[in-house]
Amino acid sequence: MPRINLDTTRTPATSQVLLQQVHQAFGATPHMFKAVANSPAALQSMWAAFGALGQGTLGAALGEQIAVAVANRNRCEYCLAAHTVLGRNAGVSPEAMAQAQVGLSAEPRTQAALTFALKVVEQRAQITEGDVAALHEVGFNDEHVMEILAHVALNLFTNYVNVAFDVPVDFPRVALR
Repeated sequence: MPRINLDTTRTPATSQVLLQQVHQAFGATPHMFKAVANSPAALQSMWAAFGALGQGTLGAALGEQIAVAVANRNRCEYCLAAHTVLGRNAGVSPEAMAQAQVGLSAEPRTQAALTFALKVVEQRAQITEGDVAALHEVGFNDEHVMEILAHVALNLFTNYVNVAFDVPVDFPRVALR
């Protein structure tokens, strides 16, 4: 049972325009967005961040692999389910998404990004010069490094929304590992 309002007829009027954009993008309004819509500022921030990172240099596939790794680590069933679907839509194989969920990839660049992202989560961003150097060694530049961190930060926010408020999962479920 959610701990926050999910009835969009009871959310502030200023959230309605963004909710229409969300509905158009997904073909429905996912419960997470309904929850966040209780605060127009929070909804605007989250939707803008998704849009900006969607136009970033990392690409959708890597962004979704980071998202499932962070979701699994934070035990966010909602984000794990949603980003697994989005990852598949971005062309990532089911096997690669399952591996990313536990922070693994056969591709060295993706592996480095996942390792870094999970260290940021686990160590509360207490990273080292060596952690950044490991990303540079596989071809990431500083723009990429910052985008990886931005993906982690956005996913922490969405994970916390869904876990804290017990938002019902409205995507095909994926088991936490």
